[in-house]
Amino acid sequence: MNQTTQRWPIAAAMLQFPGVRRNGMRMQDASPDEWTADFAEIARAGFDLVEVNDQWVAAGDLAPKRVDDLAAAARAAGVRPASYAIVRKSVIDPRTGDDNLAYAHRALDAAVRLGAGIVSIGFHRPLLPAQQRALWFWTEQGAADDLDDRELWATAVARVQELGRHAAEIGIDLTLEMYEDTFLGTGALAARFVQDVGLAHVGLNPDVGNFVRLHRPVENPVETHAAVLPFANYWHVKNYLRDEDRAQGTVTSMPAPLELGVIDYRTEIRTALSLGFQGMFVCEHYGGDGLGVSARNREYLHGILDGRPVPVAAVPTPRTRSEEVSA
Repeated sequence: MNQTTQRWPIAAAMLQFPGVRRNGMRMQDASPDEWTADFAEIARAGFDLVEVNDQWVAAGDLAPKRVDDLAAAARAAGVRPASYAIVRKSVIDPRTGDDNLAYAHRALDAAVRLGAGIVSIGFHRPLLPAQQRALWFWTEQGAADDLDDRELWATAVARVQELGRHAAEIGIDLTLEMYEDTFLGTGALAARFVQDVGLAHVGLNPDVGNFVRLHRPVENPVETHAAVLPFANYWHVKNYLRDEDRAQGTVTSMPAPLELGVIDYRTEIRTALSLGFQGMFVCEHYGGDGLGVSARNREYLHGILDGRPVPVAAVPTPRTRSEEVSA
């Protein structure tokens, strides 16, 4: 079943909305009116869908009534929380993995209350001090998993399977964000991992922008996409300029609008659609007026996607609600 009269759903990320304001106010503790003000900024930029991330407000740590207030704040502003992103809370973090797993379960239930139909998770961990001090955090080395640790791999698969089964029970999907130096850190690794998980409700978020920005040799983005697009169910899109001087051994990168960076999104999106991709796109951009650039990127994407049948699955909504979640 296709919705041929609709435009392909494209959501705004909330990278430009910090969880702690300059005056020290935590958005976690903010009033619904303050939440609405942030959502209204997104609506004014032309978005009607938003990915709520837990670095802005950790819905998994809110009481049910507060989650309902958060959903109402979005509706009041004219946007819908179509997805929820768990950021830098790896379920295999050597210090906080158990706590992060428990949080992820709470976040899945909170996502249903928000009306989101998909939750994005990954294995990337909190920024290290050097990353926090850098202009661009990706220019400094972050925490890394031991990619040769077969026991850790098995634990990661088992924990994602646990979350995937929970997601299926409450009628939503799970997506795994690709990120360097993790078990989702190359095309081949990510494809193998999601196949080991082996659940219909668990797919990949092929955020290859996370790789092309690194100031070191990286896998060709065409090769990465070729490996992972068959498993994609959701897509963070962002792009970067990248220059390599092999003689000097230097690499530089900086954020760029989608059509100007090194990733050819026109080709990759067409390839993904030919493979049956039915997911939602989420516009991300670091630096400057990131929301404004994301709005520009939205129109670029519509130029590629308009006129194509829009699968119902592209606008994920919870399919069922357990009594516990809907109470």
